Amino acid sequence: MTRLPILMYHNVSDDKNSNGLTIFTEKLEEQFRYLNLKGYTTYHFSELENKTIIDSKSIVITFDDVTENQLIYAVPLLQKYNLKATFFIPFGYIGNVDLWNSGKEKIMTVQQLKSLDNSIELGLHSFEHKRYAALTKDEMDADFSKCFEIIKQNDLKVYNALAYPYGNYPKKEPHKSIFKTVLQQNNIKAGLRIGNRINKFPFKNPYEIQRIDIKGEYSMIKFKLKLRFGKLKLF
Repeated sequence: MTRLPILMYHNVSDDKNSNGLTIFTEKLEEQFRYLNLKGYTTYHFSELENKTIIDSKSIVITFDDVTENQLIYAVPLLQKYNLKATFFIPFGYIGNVDLWNSGKEKIMTVQQLKSLDNSIELGLHSFEHKRYAALTKDEMDADFSKCFEIIKQNDLKVYNALAYPYGNYPKKEPHKSIFKTVLQQNNIKAGLRIGNRINKFPFKNPYEIQRIDIKGEYSMIKFKLKLRFGKLKLF
């Protein structure tokens, strides 16, 4: 089995003091340049579906929320360094703002989403950005139905990889099994939590794929350590 780190980003800004879920564009470029120079191969989840073997320097880059700042700052950097990424859509907020958060960040419009080139794969990030552990089965089914309705109405090309809002999903029975059944019934191919650990590929559990959160305050040294080890106990 091969190690497969999956990086998780959110907002990108031209403010050098960015931290938390927002990263300064120059820091992001330094990280992308490093991945390019070290010869990492980036994958979309759709490309991994039928694979059993990947290169030892493989990686997946993900961005949650499809904020407009990602289009402005991250997409050109992905193109510049020949990297692929998966962008996860909270469908109920397309063309609006991040109302589940600060309400300050614009969410891409349908037209902006459709303008993205083939280096970007689109995935699901729920409809209302609610915690799945707090939803009933009927509420989860309704959430998926609304997502798929928007995909169909707008002829969006979306792969059925799902990033759980807040990394949250039911962990105790019977809710855990109910959640898994809902995912299977909705043909979800990959479910992403957080976890901050390096995955083994092929994935042992496709509905508990772990991601490494990359925060705005991280130094380049810490980025490299997270990339190598995932969860860091010394920081």
